[in-house]
Amino acid sequence: MTVASLVQQPLLAAVETCREALAEVADAQPLYLSTTEKEQLLIQATRLAAQVEELRLRTLADAGDVAVVHGARDTAAWLAHAAHIDPAPARADLHLAHALEQRPHVVEAMRTGTVSPAQARVITAAVGDLPDRLGPEILDDAEARLVAYAAEFGPVELRRLGRRILDVLAPEIAEAEEARRLEAEEQKARDKASLKFRDLGDGSSRLSGVLPTTAVERLKTYLDAHTNPRRITDGTDVAEAVDGNPDLARTPFHRRRAWAFMDLLELIDPDALPVHGGDATTVVVTIGIDELRTDLATAGILTTEGEESMSASEARRLACQAKILPAVLDGRGRVLDLGRSARLFQPAQRVAIRLRDHTCRAEGCTIPARWCHLHHHDPWSRGGTTDLDQAVTLCAHHHQRIHDHRYTHERLPDGIRFHRRT
Repeated sequence: MTVASLVQQPLLAAVETCREALAEVADAQPLYLSTTEKEQLLIQATRLAAQVEELRLRTLADAGDVAVVHGARDTAAWLAHAAHIDPAPARADLHLAHALEQRPHVVEAMRTGTVSPAQARVITAAVGDLPDRLGPEILDDAEARLVAYAAEFGPVELRRLGRRILDVLAPEIAEAEEARRLEAEEQKARDKASLKFRDLGDGSSRLSGVLPTTAVERLKTYLDAHTNPRRITDGTDVAEAVDGNPDLARTPFHRRRAWAFMDLLELIDPDALPVHGGDATTVVVTIGIDELRTDLATAGILTTEGEESMSASEARRLACQAKILPAVLDGRGRVLDLGRSARLFQPAQRVAIRLRDHTCRAEGCTIPARWCHLHHHDPWSRGGTTDLDQAVTLCAHHHQRIHDHRYTHERLPDGIRFHRRT
């Protein structure tokens, strides 16, 4: 019997013993355990899982010959195929396995079940992010300190502690090292920033990407302020503070945030954008003269991919607030009208209107005027003028409603009242 087989047999035997023991209790139900026994079982099973995972990772790090025998790219690729697991987690496990070869404190803690695999990932990543110039003693101290913290803190807290571990171990250099780390992290985040769009073919598109956290936090701040502005000082109920509609207070927050993002795009001033393709940045909506005056009709919007469709009511709504250039076509597709230079309210007019209205003018709505759109009482599609007495302040929700053919509205001395068509 070779030395190698003597080492392997106890490992295989230990795993087989665990499997056999678990098989014997496979049909036993925890239902009949006392509360104390359930607590003990959960804690001990979690520690056992950490011990088993350490053995698996230890073997994974030393199993390069398995990949060679099977012609696999690496051990992770072979294991993903052989064990029918996802390749990405298998690669992450292989990375952790090699990292643990340099982290004896973490390995020892996993072998006793006091550090979970999730905690091990955090600790190895935190120590790995420390620069080598700090020397092996500080790196070893950081690892040992974080392993000790693992007895009290979970992965999230450990991650925060790991980022500031130098404040404890080497406070004299912590600030400078933190500045270097943040600069490198910010540059890396900018370098890998990505934003992608995919048309889903049902009138919606999927937006996905990776952005620097600072940029995302700014966006969240803007959207959240627009999503749920509150007027606490005047006693307005929170439910009434969401677009003046109590029902919207019960709308999922992620959906209201998406609506706020769409509103934000409509409030961007194209005049402040860079020249694009030799011309000012302009969105062009095309619509036939007959469709322009019809509720149930379609319009086209010119995009970078060609022309997409939208409802005529949406085109009319956009034309009120956004700097959209309407191109009205005759039956042969010839341009009858290409917008009007005075179609949109000028800055001074906007200030005057908002000083006059204070809030959205829909009946019962309390959204502040600064969050609202300006709507033409007599729309541009019917030759309406851009005068102060022809403007009304409407929040995004009620501006959408006033262009919705399923609703009628009437002008009141102090606002606008909506009615659902029957």
